[in-house]
Amino acid sequence: MGTERTSIWRGRTIAAVAALGALACAPRQLAPPAARELPERLSDSAFWALASSISEPGGYFRIEDNFTSNETEVGQIFTMLRDRRISGDVFLGVGPEQNFTYIAAIRPKMAFIIDIRRQAVMQHLMFKAMFELAADRADFISILFAKPRPPGLAAGSSIQEIWEAFRTVASDSAMASRNYARVVERLTRARGFSFTDQEWGQLKAVFQAFYYYGPSITTRGAPSGRGGDFAALTGFSNDMSGAPRSFLSSEDNYRFVKSLHERNLIVPVSGDFAGPTALRAIAEYLETHNAVVRAFYVSNVEQYLFGDGKDAAFYANVAALPIDTASVFVRPHSLRRGFRGVVGAMDDRPTESLCPIGLFLRAVEGGRVLNNIDALSCPR
Repeated sequence: MGTERTSIWRGRTIAAVAALGALACAPRQLAPPAARELPERLSDSAFWALASSISEPGGYFRIEDNFTSNETEVGQIFTMLRDRRISGDVFLGVGPEQNFTYIAAIRPKMAFIIDIRRQAVMQHLMFKAMFELAADRADFISILFAKPRPPGLAAGSSIQEIWEAFRTVASDSAMASRNYARVVERLTRARGFSFTDQEWGQLKAVFQAFYYYGPSITTRGAPSGRGGDFAALTGFSNDMSGAPRSFLSSEDNYRFVKSLHERNLIVPVSGDFAGPTALRAIAEYLETHNAVVRAFYVSNVEQYLFGDGKDAAFYANVAALPIDTASVFVRPHSLRRGFRGVVGAMDDRPTESLCPIGLFLRAVEGGRVLNNIDALSCPR
């Protein structure tokens, strides 16, 4: 049975994986660090042109709304990235706010957040405007949820103190209207971006969801009671030492992400991981600027790619990205024992949350990655 599955997989992927070759087996030879030319800042027009040229048309995903992450492991991953000294260069990610936590951990020079849903791009543009409008973490929460800022909060307040102060503050409909107008003004008149009617509808829907559901908003909106909501993920997702870790867990983390947004260096992209344009265009941009992908946060997207038979195309796209021996995939689901992937329950193999991309691609080329559970085990 195992031989047959391998044969079928290799027959399906040989054309796509043929391109891996040397790319998978050896890191790209790049210019020395001093010669790298990633921008310190993008103009508004350059940012919009880049995001537009890289993006593919918005596509379908089974979960239409994805307002927040549901990965409570985010705090553990934050410290794992710090402990491994994964830092600098370029971050790639998928999904909503958890990307900001990984960006805060890695401190990249630039980031691209890719999602097949065009609504995800509009959500990230909403976040961008709010980061730019909010002086600090308490302001950010106030704008996002249309809750008047409680007195007494300062830069040194812990994130738990901030959330506790907001806990009894009611959302304000008049404030929500003002905040939405401020977001629109920031994106259009200040930044000069323009949207289709459909994109305007998506922006409005996302804004209203955060106002309506409040800090208990979850992936699909309604509170679930299982802890995977915005407040829990940003204020109570702890690392192994018991300390909360997120982009809101310290003022320093928040200000780093805010600075990247202000300089137009977090670029939201609509694209399919296995599609023909987005990842390939990012690879070309990074090659042109002598830059390296330091971390690629893939969440559990591979589970769906394997299920749809798109895994080979995705890994061929990854093979086009410039990497080095320190470049890693970030897979929080590898921390979940008993996780159910496309082929059943997790077996007893060890898993690896920070998986070296180059060595993993070698395993792909060798036919040792047949399903999502293989991917979570990070074969070499």
